Amino acid sequence: MPNMYREKLKDTPKEYLNWRLYFGVFIFGMMGAARGLDEGMIGTTTTQPSFIREFGLNDFPDTDAGEHAQANLLSNITSMVQLGSIGGAALAFYLSDKLGRLWATRQLCAWWIVGAIIYLTSEGKLGQLYAGRLIMGIGIGQSTVVAPTYLAEIAPKAIRGLCTTMFAGNVYFGIMLGYFASYGTNIHISGNSATQWIIPNSLHIIFAGIICIATFFSLESPRWLMKVGRDEDAIKVMSKLRNVPADDQGLLNEIGDIRLHLEHELESVRGSSKWGLLKELFTIKSNLYRVYIGILCQILGQWSGANSITVYAPKYFQAVGVQGTEVKLLTTAVFGVVKFVAALSCAFFLIDFIGRKRSLGIGISLQFIAMLYIALFMFIDSDIATSAGAAEQSSSQKSAGLGAIVFIYISGIGWALGWNSIQYLINAEIFPLRLRSIGTSMVMVLHFANQYGNTKAVPSMFVSLGYGGTMLFFAVVTLIGLVWAIFSIPELAGKSLEATDEIFELPWWSIGLKGGKVGNKGPVERALEHGDDEEKEKAVEVIEHLPGGQHYAQAARQ
Repeated sequence: MPNMYREKLKDTPKEYLNWRLYFGVFIFGMMGAARGLDEGMIGTTTTQPSFIREFGLNDFPDTDAGEHAQANLLSNITSMVQLGSIGGAALAFYLSDKLGRLWATRQLCAWWIVGAIIYLTSEGKLGQLYAGRLIMGIGIGQSTVVAPTYLAEIAPKAIRGLCTTMFAGNVYFGIMLGYFASYGTNIHISGNSATQWIIPNSLHIIFAGIICIATFFSLESPRWLMKVGRDEDAIKVMSKLRNVPADDQGLLNEIGDIRLHLEHELESVRGSSKWGLLKELFTIKSNLYRVYIGILCQILGQWSGANSITVYAPKYFQAVGVQGTEVKLLTTAVFGVVKFVAALSCAFFLIDFIGRKRSLGIGISLQFIAMLYIALFMFIDSDIATSAGAAEQSSSQKSAGLGAIVFIYISGIGWALGWNSIQYLINAEIFPLRLRSIGTSMVMVLHFANQYGNTKAVPSMFVSLGYGGTMLFFAVVTLIGLVWAIFSIPELAGKSLEATDEIFELPWWSIGLKGGKVGNKGPVERALEHGDDEEKEKAVEVIEHLPGGQHYAQAARQ
C-alpha cells in the first residue's frame, strides 16, 4: 500500500502535503456530518418510544386508511430536512460566490443551529418540529455545495478525490454517530422521557458550532480569490496551502492555469446578459454535457434505494426478521459502522488509485447484487415483511433472513464505494470555475428534490408495492445506473480542475469512454507545448503578470 501511495504522489512535492491542507480537509470534510447526522438520527429517532408517544406516530386505526395516514406523517417528519435542503442548495451558489467559501460556511452553520434549537424544543408541537427541521435543511443543503467545492479547490490534483470524498466519508461518520447515539439513549433513558430523543439530536448543535469556530482558523479558497480579482491574496493563500515560496514555479504554474482558464471563460461569454451563467450552462455543448452528468448521477443514485435504507434502516431490518426496538437499533448502528469504514476505504484506497469509474462500477455492482437478493428474499418469505418480522420462521428461512441482513450491509458498502462518493466529487470536479457554484448548486437542488421524493415515497411504497416490490424497483434502477455510468462518466482521477475542459471538448458520445485519455496537462503547459504563437504568448503574459512570475515568464520565452 505505501508503494501505491509513493507512485501516485511521485510528481507531487512533499511540501504540498502539510498541516494546513490537512486542517482544511478535516474541517470541511466534517461538514458531511451535517447530512449524516440527520439521516442516521431521524430514522432511529422515529422508532424511539418517547418520540412515538410525543408526536402520535401510533395514533392511527389499524386499517388501510390508517396505514397510509401513518406513513404520510412519518414521511413528512423525515423528509422535512430534505425539503429545506432544496432551498439551501439553491441559495448556496449565490452566497458561496458572494461571500466566499468561509463566510458561506459560517452562515450555513447559523441556519443549522437555529433550526436544531427550534426542532429540539418543539415539545409535541408538530408544526414547530416541521419548521425547525425545514430551517435545519436550509443550512444542511448549503453544506453539500460549499464543502465539496472548497475541498476540490484546495486539494493537489493527485489526491483531489481523497480530499473531496472525505465529505462523503463524514456523511457516514455522522450516520454512525446518529445510530449509536439513538441506540445508547434507548438503552439508558426511559421511553417516558423526551430526553431520549433530544440528547442524541443535540449533536447537530455541537457539530455546527465546532465547524463554525474552526473556519476562523482556515484559509479561503485561492480559486475563489482569483475569481473575484484578488490575485495577490490568492498567491499568498496558495503559498501557505502548498507550503512553498510565492515564486515557486509549480505554484505559479497552478495559479497561471487558474487565471488563464478564467480569462478564457470570460472572453468566451463577453457581452452576455445578466442571465449569462445559466445561458452558459445550457447553450454551450461542453457545459450541457456536464449538466447531463450531474443530473443523471443524482437521479440514478438517489433512486437506487440506498438512501431509503439509510433513513428507514430499522424498518428494513424488521422486514427481514430482526425483532425488538433495542436489537433493531443495534443492528442499524452496526450498519452505520460498515458504511463508514467502506466510505473511508474508498477515499483512501480507491477513488484516486483505481480511478472514479472503476470504484463506481464496483460499488454499483455490489449494490445491485445485494438489492436483488433482498428483493427475492422478501418476495419468497413475504410473511416476515408483512408481519413486521414477527412470523415464525423455519431454519432455512432464518438462514436466508440472516443472508438478507448481510446483503443489507453489502448494499451499504456498495453505495459508499459507488454513488455516494461520486455524487459529491464529480459535481465539484466537472464544472469550470465561473460556473462551479451555480452548476453544483443546481445539481444539488435536484439531489435533495429526489431525496425528498424518495423519503416521502418509500413508506407509501412499502404499503402499495410491498417490501419485495420496493426493493425490486430499486434493483432495476441500480442496474440501469451501472450501464449508464460505463458509457457516460469520464475518468477524472489525477487531472487538474482546469485541465478537464479538454475532456468535454470531445464529441459527446466519446466523453465517457475516451475522456480519461486526455486532459492530463493544464492550460498553461498545454499552450506552451502545443499552442500557436498567440496562445503561447497569452500563457506567458498570464504568468508574467503574477507576482514573482517574471523569471518564469522570461525562461518560457527563451
